[in-house]
Amino acid sequence: MTDALEVSGLRKTFGEVVAVDEVSFSAAPGRTVGLLGGNGAGKTTTISMLLGLLTPTAGSVQVLGHDLATDRYAVLPRMNFSSPYVDLPHRLTVAQNLLVYAELYGEPDPRERVRELADRLQFTELLDRATGKLSAGQKTRVSLAKALINRPEVLLLDEPTASLDPDTGDWVRRYLEDYRERTSATILLASHNMGEVERLCDDVLMMRRGRVVDRGSPAELLARYGRQTLEDVFLDIARERRSGDRLEPVS
Repeated sequence: MTDALEVSGLRKTFGEVVAVDEVSFSAAPGRTVGLLGGNGAGKTTTISMLLGLLTPTAGSVQVLGHDLATDRYAVLPRMNFSSPYVDLPHRLTVAQNLLVYAELYGEPDPRERVRELADRLQFTELLDRATGKLSAGQKTRVSLAKALINRPEVLLLDEPTASLDPDTGDWVRRYLEDYRERTSATILLASHNMGEVERLCDDVLMMRRGRVVDRGSPAELLARYGRQTLEDVFLDIARERRSGDRLEPVS
C-alpha cells in the first residue's frame, strides 16, 4: 500500500535561521500522525511545506503518490487544512465563506454540501451570521467544516479543538475518528492537547528546534520515558530529558 504522505529530508531555512532540519516521516492511509513540539519547534513551517505554501530549501514531499513540487495540482484538490488561527473573511457570512470553498473545489451541489456540514457540525443557526461575529469556538467549527468540504484524503489539522468547551471538543474528536474510519483519510495533527493526541494518534513525532527528536506510538513513548501521561513526555522532551541523557535527533 502506497503511503499517503512521504516526507524525506525536509529542510527550510530563512537566511541563517534553520526552521526545519532534515525531517522525514511517512503516513499510511487511515492513520493519524501527531506533530508535537513547543513554540518555535518547526510544526507550522512543516505543515506549510506540506501544503505547498512554502518551498522547501531541501528534501521532498510526496502526497498520494505525487511529488508536491512538480505535480501539486494533482494533489491539492484531494487535501485540506484547518487552523483556528487562520481567519476566514469577516464580512462574509458563514454560508458565503463555505460556498466559496465548495465552488472552488468543484462540489456538484455547493449549497447542499454546506447545509450537510453545518448540520453534521451543529452550526446551522450560524449560516447567516457574519463570520467576524462568531465566538472563537464557533470559528473553530466553521474552520473544520471548510477543511472537510472537499472530502479530503489528506487532512492537516492545527489545534482542531482550540477554544472549544470540553463537550464540543469531545464531539469534534469523535467526528474526526468517524471521518477517518469512513474514508480512510490520513490526518496530520498538530496539537498542544496531549489527551487529544493520545486518543487520536497512531504515531507521534516529537519536534524540537526544527528536528524530530523522538517518535513512536503514544504507548511506546509513555513506556520509553516511564511516564503516565503524554504531557509529561512532552515536558521531558522540551527540557531535553530522557533517562538523564541529552536528546539527539532521530532519523
